[in-house]
Amino acid sequence: MAEQSWAKSQPDSSQRLTISISSVVLLIAAVPMLVLLWQLKSLLLLVMISVVLACSIAPVVDWAEQYRVPRWLSVILVYLTLIGGLVLLGVLIGPTVFEQLERIIRRVPVALRGLLNEADAWVTAFTDTSSFTTNELFTQLIDVQSLVSWSIKSSQQLLVRSYGVTAGILGGVLSLVLALFVSGYMVADSRTLTKNLTRLLPTPWDEKLLDQMPPMGQRIGGYLRGRFVVSFVLSLATSVGLSLLGLKDLAVGLGAIAGVTNLIPFLGPILGAIPALLVAIPQGGWTFLWVLLLYVVAQNLETYILDPLLVGSSVGVHPLYQLLAVLGGAQVLGIIGALIVPPWIAGGAVLLENLYLRPKLATERQLRRSSILTELTTFKTDR
Repeated sequence: MAEQSWAKSQPDSSQRLTISISSVVLLIAAVPMLVLLWQLKSLLLLVMISVVLACSIAPVVDWAEQYRVPRWLSVILVYLTLIGGLVLLGVLIGPTVFEQLERIIRRVPVALRGLLNEADAWVTAFTDTSSFTTNELFTQLIDVQSLVSWSIKSSQQLLVRSYGVTAGILGGVLSLVLALFVSGYMVADSRTLTKNLTRLLPTPWDEKLLDQMPPMGQRIGGYLRGRFVVSFVLSLATSVGLSLLGLKDLAVGLGAIAGVTNLIPFLGPILGAIPALLVAIPQGGWTFLWVLLLYVVAQNLETYILDPLLVGSSVGVHPLYQLLAVLGGAQVLGIIGALIVPPWIAGGAVLLENLYLRPKLATERQLRRSSILTELTTFKTDR
C-alpha cells in the first residue's frame, strides 16, 4: 500500500517530458516572432495610432448610423470636418503662431544668458568674495550652463528617438493620410473586423473578448477626446492670461506651446511652462512670479477639475500607472509613445477589470457566503 501511494505521488516522467518539450517549442517559436514584431515596429505603431483614432470618432459614426447614414459616409464626413476645422484654424492664427514662435526662439538664449548673469551677480553679492572664487563656487554648486546643455541634449535625443521610430510612417503627409485611411476603414467595418479577430480564440473566450470590445473602444477614444479638449481649454486660458500679464506679443505662441505639450499627461504642463518663464525673465521679477503663478493655477485647474471631468472618468486607471505609461511610452517610442501608450493602457484596464478582477471578486464573495452558510448549518445541527 505504501509503495502504491508513493508511486501515485510521483509525477509521470512522460508528462514531464511532454511539458518540457512544449515549453521549449513555444520558447523557440517566440524568438523569431519577437524579431519579426521588432522589424514591423513601424507598422505596429501605425496600427496603434489608427486604433486610437478609430475609437475617437466611433461614437459620432455610431450616432449617424442611427439616422441611416452609411458608416463609410459618416467616416468621410467626420474626417473632412476635422481637417476643414484644422485648416481654418491654421489660416486664422497660423501666421501669428509661427511669427511668435520665431520671436520666442530668439529670446530664449538671451533670457538664459541674463539668468546666468543674474545668478552670478547674486552669488557674488551673497559671498562677498573675489570674482574668481564666486565663479568657481557657482560653477561647482549650480552649474546652470551644464544643466541647460543637458536639458537641450536630452530634448534632442528624445526628438531623435521619436523620429527614428516613426520614420517612414509619420514623417510626412502621406503617412498621416495612411493612418487616417486605416482608422477610417476600421470604423467603417468595425463589426466584421472584431468578429474575425475574436474568432481566433477558443470558446468561451471569443464571446468574452467580443463583449469587451465596445467598452475598450469607449475608454481609448474617451481618453484621446478628453486630452484634446483639456489642451484646447488650457491653451486658450494660457493665451488670455499671458496677454493680461504683459506678454501680449508672445501670448498666442506660448499658448500654442502649452496646448501641444498638454497633450502629454503630467510632463506636458512643465514642458510648456519653461519657454514662458524664460521669456518672462527680462520683464522683471514680478512678471516672472505672475507667469509662474498662472501656470501653477493652470496645472491645478487641469489636475483637479478638467482631468477628472473630461479624462479621468474615461480612463479608469490610477494616476501613477498613467504616469508610468507616459514615461514608458516616451522611453520606447518617443513623443508619439507618450501620446499613444496611455490610451492603450486604459483599454487594457477594461480587460483586466472585467475578465479577471470582477470574476475574482464574485468568486470570493460566493466562497464567503458558502462558508457562512456552512457554519450556520453546522451550528444548527450541533444544537
